[in-house]
Amino acid sequence: MAATIPETHLDLFKKKAFGNLGTLMPDGSPQVTPVWVDYDGQYVYFNSARGRVKDRNVRRDPRVAIAIVDPENPYRYLEVRGRVIEYTEKGADDHINKLSKKYLDQALYPYRQPGEVRVLYKVAIERVSTMR
Repeated sequence: MAATIPETHLDLFKKKAFGNLGTLMPDGSPQVTPVWVDYDGQYVYFNSARGRVKDRNVRRDPRVAIAIVDPENPYRYLEVRGRVIEYTEKGADDHINKLSKKYLDQALYPYRQPGEVRVLYKVAIERVSTMR
């Protein structure tokens, strides 16, 4: 069942607010990583590199949770639970550059490693929780 982000919390996607991405390890234990996030009005997106822990976890089990805390008020947050319904390398480099502009004010992502292959993840929103 699809859910939507309430208008009261859409601004979090315009701020330099990090998402804390929760994925599941092979033994079922949680793994959490801060990530840059994006929203297109229907899906939440994040970006990583092929082969990282979150990448391996999502490919095995697409269930994720992302908590975004307002950097101006840590008592205000948005939590999204859902599933990664698509991951692709197509457009991932452009997307990480877009996020780099938002979060670092740099047109090109400066932390690329030699041989790194970027991956773009599309999350279908199943449940949303908010505070304030």
